Parts: sequence; structure tokens; C-alpha cells
Amino acid sequence: MKAKEVFTPGSLPSVTFVSDHITDKQRSLINGLEMGAVVITISGPSKSGKTVFVEKQVGKDNLLHVTGAGVDHPNVLWNRIFDLIGTPSEKIEAKEILSRSSATGNVSGEFGIILKGKAEVSVESESGKKESVSSKKIFDPLQSLIKELGKTGYVVFLDDFHYITQEAQREIAEQIKEAIRNEVKIVCASVPYHTDDVIRANPDLRGRTVNIDLDFWDEPTLCKIGSKGFSELGISADATFISRLAKEAAGSPQLMQALCLQSCFHIDILESTSNHVTLPNNDELFYSICTKTSSMVDYSSIINKLREGPKTRGESRKQFTLHDGSQADVYPILLKALAIDPPQLTFRYPNLNTRIQSLCVNETPSGSSIIGACYQIAKIANDSSKEPILEWDTDGDVFDIRDPYLLFFMRWGDK
Repeated sequence: MKAKEVFTPGSLPSVTFVSDHITDKQRSLINGLEMGAVVITISGPSKSGKTVFVEKQVGKDNLLHVTGAGVDHPNVLWNRIFDLIGTPSEKIEAKEILSRSSATGNVSGEFGIILKGKAEVSVESESGKKESVSSKKIFDPLQSLIKELGKTGYVVFLDDFHYITQEAQREIAEQIKEAIRNEVKIVCASVPYHTDDVIRANPDLRGRTVNIDLDFWDEPTLCKIGSKGFSELGISADATFISRLAKEAAGSPQLMQALCLQSCFHIDILESTSNHVTLPNNDELFYSICTKTSSMVDYSSIINKLREGPKTRGESRKQFTLHDGSQADVYPILLKALAIDPPQLTFRYPNLNTRIQSLCVNETPSGSSIIGACYQIAKIANDSSKEPILEWDTDGDVFDIRDPYLLFFMRWGDK
């Protein structure tokens, strides 16, 4: 078996699928699909395994996976599904008419015609010539969706519902209500802070939803991915080394899969071996694996903006001396503090302040300066990425990194 088939950061794993911590959630999904007339909403942080979770229960052949990215009208979404199942959407085009026509019947160019039943479009030119095009029956995407998928084993998996424009969300939510009433199975996935977008778009769906919350994985569960996979490949891996990889994965099974696969590449194991191969707890090896894995994602442009911070009004920011001999203002210091050991995604202000103090020689940024930088960094990052990847909770003084890959890049992308 090949290493890339054992560790699968971009697709559904088989050997390294770990599910004992989500057994109850699997049952909720299965029961929800069996119940019918409900929309299942799955919320979970980015890279927490939502797609794999659904695909494992439904089966790849039965899953119609579409994303909300770029959807600004319901028809855009439904046509993506029709493309997957091979259902053509009907469209009638009028032939181009090049003659000069009377004011009452002038038509030129090509256009789409959507008419109910039979109809005719006529054009009369100055010479009295008349051309006509008969229409077909109207194409109704929602009714076609119901006809094709109602009472079947197919499941529509609408990923990233929160990416759909708000106006389109309202229309889609209304149509989802009609679709599930006609036994079309629909699962919507989103990040936690958008978990109720479907209901807010159409309050009538309240009471017609099954909500399943997925969270980041804990370290022992992530370690099982490494243990299972390395054993399958004939690699004897140090338990401490696997634990170090799991810490860096920061709750993301995808990132853990990527780290383990990169580990195989670094010891030149591309497939299962009968030879005795050891993956030691080696600092140099660990460093190389992490830096190579960080090349899978590039946040460099966002990180550069965060280091610079917002534009100043003429005055330079105060500089502080760090233990490595360099000098920096509060913004690069804050990023360094977020990136030092141990890796974590959520920081309360006292913990963050302690990290900053550990970096500075004597004087450190003031509390108000740190809080202001937290707010500005979150704003810059979210504006740049077009989605919330950082959050500063002003009420609780909590800084939250919502994408494990961003934290990983902070720690290893600049090495």
C-alpha cells in the first residue's frame, strides 16, 4: 500500500480513519437522513473533517458535494448539482435576426427564452418577412431537483453555506424547505459562527433541522491517525514523535494526515515495507517535516500585512528590544507571541501578555497597546482573507485563531 493511500490529507482516509470519538454524531447523521423532511446542519471549525465525516457515512457514490463559494443565485447552486448528476438544463435561443425591423417587432442578437408551455416569438421586417422560434416547457430548477433526487439514496452536501450571498441564502433556504418536504436529502455545512445561517435565512426551517457540532480533535485522537498509518506501512514510530506531530496539527485531522505523510517522504518510505524502519524522535527530522508541510499553504501575504499593522499617522511606533537582539514594535511582537511554544489556537489576555513578556528584554508593550494590536490584527487578517480567520473578543479579552493552518504557517512558514 502506498503512503499517499494511507495518509490522505486531501481525501477520505480508509486505514487512518478514526471515529470512536464521534460515534454519537455519526448516529445523529444517519438518523437524521432516515427521518426525512429535515435539513441537517453540520458546524465545525475549518479543517476539522466535516466533509470526511459526511462522506464516510453516506458513501462517495451517493454524495453530491457542492460548495457555496461564488453562489449569488439559487440556480447557480442547483445547476452545479445537475452538472454532477448529468441532468441538462433546458434553454432556448432565438436565432440572430440581421434585418432592420419595425419598431413594434424589433429583435436582434441571441437571448434565452423562458416561457411556460408552447409559445412563439415573431419578428417582422420591413419586407414583411416573419421568423419565429417555438419555446419549450419552462425549466424549473427546484422542481427538476425534486424530480431527480426526491426519494433516492443521493444526499446533497452543501459545503460552506456561509459563502453564499445573503440575498441568495434567503431564496435557497426557502427552496431547501420545499425540497426536503419532497424527500430530497440535504446536508449543509458551515463554520461554527455561521451555524444558524440556514435558519436565519428562513425561520420556517426551525424545528426542521438536525444540528451536529464537530469540534477540533484532541491530541490522543490525532495520535491514533499516526499510529495506525505508520503501523500499516511497517514504520516503527516513536510515540513521543507522533505526539509532537499531533500538537502541531492543532486539532486538525487534515493537518495531522499531511504531517504524517511528509514524515514518510522524509525517510523515503513511499509504500509499505517489510524492512524494519524507524521514525525516531529527532529534532532535525521534526524541523524538516514541519517546514516542508508548511509549503502546502501560503499565508505569507497576510502575515506581512499583520507585521506592518495599520498605517500610522506620521509617528513611528515604539520599538522594544527582544532577547534575540532585534527590535520590533507591538505588531511583529504579537505575531511572535502567538507562534511560540506550545502551539495553541485560543489565548486569554493574561496568557498572551505572559508570552509577550517572555520575548522582551526589559520594557514590554502596554496593555492598551496589546489589546489594540489584537483588534487591528484580526481586522486586517479577516479583510484580507474575506472570511473570519482571527477573532478578538473585546468582552472576554480572548484572541482566537480559527484556522489551524494559519497557526501552523505562523510557526513554520518563515523558517
